Amino acid sequence: MDIEETIYKYALTNAVEHGNNCQTGSVIGMVMSKHPEMRKDPKTVSQLAGKLVAKVNSLSPEEQVNELNQLGGIEEHKRAPEKPKGLPELENIKDSKVKLRFAPNPSGPLHIGHARAAILNMLYKKKYDGKLVLRIEDTDPKRVESDAYTSIPEDLEWLDIQADETYIQSDRLDVYYEYAVKAIECGAAYMCTCDGGDFKKLKDNKEACPCRSHSVEENLELWNRFPEMSEGEAVLRVKTDIEHKNPAIRDWVAMRIVTQEHPRIGDKYRIYPMMNFSVTVDDHLMGITHVLRGKDHLANSEKQSYLYKHFNWQIPEFIHYGRLKMDDVELSTSKAREGINDGTYTGWDDPRLGTIRAIARRGIKKEVLYELIEEIGTKQADATISWKKIYGLNRNIVEEETNRYFFIPKAVRVDIENLPEDSQNMTVKRELHYNQPEKGYRTLKFTGSAYIPEDDYNKALNNAKELRLMDLVNINVDEDACTYTGSLLEEAQKNHATIIQWCPTSDAIKSTVVMPDNTKVEGYIESDANNLKVDDMVQLERFGFARVDNVKDDEITFYYTHN
Repeated sequence: MDIEETIYKYALTNAVEHGNNCQTGSVIGMVMSKHPEMRKDPKTVSQLAGKLVAKVNSLSPEEQVNELNQLGGIEEHKRAPEKPKGLPELENIKDSKVKLRFAPNPSGPLHIGHARAAILNMLYKKKYDGKLVLRIEDTDPKRVESDAYTSIPEDLEWLDIQADETYIQSDRLDVYYEYAVKAIECGAAYMCTCDGGDFKKLKDNKEACPCRSHSVEENLELWNRFPEMSEGEAVLRVKTDIEHKNPAIRDWVAMRIVTQEHPRIGDKYRIYPMMNFSVTVDDHLMGITHVLRGKDHLANSEKQSYLYKHFNWQIPEFIHYGRLKMDDVELSTSKAREGINDGTYTGWDDPRLGTIRAIARRGIKKEVLYELIEEIGTKQADATISWKKIYGLNRNIVEEETNRYFFIPKAVRVDIENLPEDSQNMTVKRELHYNQPEKGYRTLKFTGSAYIPEDDYNKALNNAKELRLMDLVNINVDEDACTYTGSLLEEAQKNHATIIQWCPTSDAIKSTVVMPDNTKVEGYIESDANNLKVDDMVQLERFGFARVDNVKDDEITFYYTHN
């Protein structure tokens, strides 16, 4: 079977399997995966794939199927039964109304774990034409960082998360005080002045503390004195089942004193609600119908249910999903901040972190996160996101968009000797994109010297192996010189030469690529890259995809995305 027939069969298969629309990048991936020997000549594969994909896409669906049947198809790529796509349906929808909330704590920028909650809520909002509340939950002054009030909206904007209503809980403390009094008045809560250690012993033994029997009047008197008390002197507790099998559920704390100054509102208040109290009040008043949260909140959902019942409020539908992990990346906000403060990380967008801004800076598209989160869904099983999966999805998006350029890592200058006169001044034209001729060409002007990758230079030197500079000339490398050996690709292939990228030395642009481990690879890129702008995606041939991070007159900085 010749290479053209092989690629044609893969292209037909890809078209039939994907709605009769064939994608060049997918076909190239299939060919390279199943036929490793074809990786030696990627340009030929790319050119043939582009031509044959265009041919396949010009056929009608019936013609594509007929052509594939005549060629026998490709057994290993026949479609497997598809899993149901999309999120599971929400239950207990009343009056066709769905209202959800994304409620981050402002301890720092969002990471991919937060993105799961935000994206799930956004997807359900769209699915049911519902509404989404953004609520910044900042009622613990010890866990609030001022920069988060700016970074969280920025991250949500990049994720294309649109909230219909926005609240900050530190603006609503008087609301929580109002409902604390109502909870006391209806007998749902009581002021507790027990020592914390003593209360724990009683609670663990399923015994009520003496304060539980206070009258409403006694509790209101203590509540009114609450602002003048010291931290830890008293708390407001919600009554639950004192014999509940889970000690954490028993008479949980609703309000406490915090003397630390709040980063946003200063020392205006000293009494702050615990999360379970403020969240229950807000979810009710804001009309939240469905609460999406991690399974680590199962106990909190049960705690909150007690308060709902005390107030005779409708309990929202709680949906708990499993933990989300990410391979080899730091997701803990506190550990990330500690690392930034001690210099381990360069900032919240350090490529070693799992923050949204770090992922974005590397050139990962938000569509990848949406596809991943929708696929994982709301199941309670824990899930791990692999970089391999992220890279594969991202490659499908950027493959068809990105221009190609030669980047020379750790560049070595070679002055080529014995060049024929007609090879001493050459202009090489290469496609900006192998499948989109309308994008135009890059031009490389060769005058006898070039930058080549240090690794290729050293391998050729150590193994006495011939090199071919793509679309240019073939050379031999030894300790004394680099010598011209010919200009034909066929000669290079016959001699098993390594085909490498190169840059003219006369107009190459100094470049740096920041790698995923935050190391830097310095080198040169061809001069036609001088029109690149920040956020452009490129494919550095034989190196990988990268995002343009900074452009100066004499240097371009990239962040490596993936191969």
